[in-house]
Amino acid sequence: MMNSYNQYPVLDLHGFDREYARIMIEDFIHDCYIMKSKKAIIIHGIGGGILRKTTQTVLRNNKYVTEAKLDIFNGGQTIVCLRDR
Repeated sequence: MMNSYNQYPVLDLHGFDREYARIMIEDFIHDCYIMKSKKAIIIHGIGGGILRKTTQTVLRNNKYVTEAKLDIFNGGQTIVCLRDR
């Protein structure tokens, strides 16, 4: 089965600490909005859940995000839906 998500911008947070991840997510979402992307993917991994929780918190408070949900096929990434520009 081919991954249809490969057409969307991707941010991989592996190896980032919580604060750096927060900054990178905010910049990434802003850039995606400017580029008129409808969706974006953030890879945070499964691990202890620190980056997943940080990702969800940042996205919940971002004015460009209309929806953010864990990928049902990969719990280590979040699918982000962005507002129209």
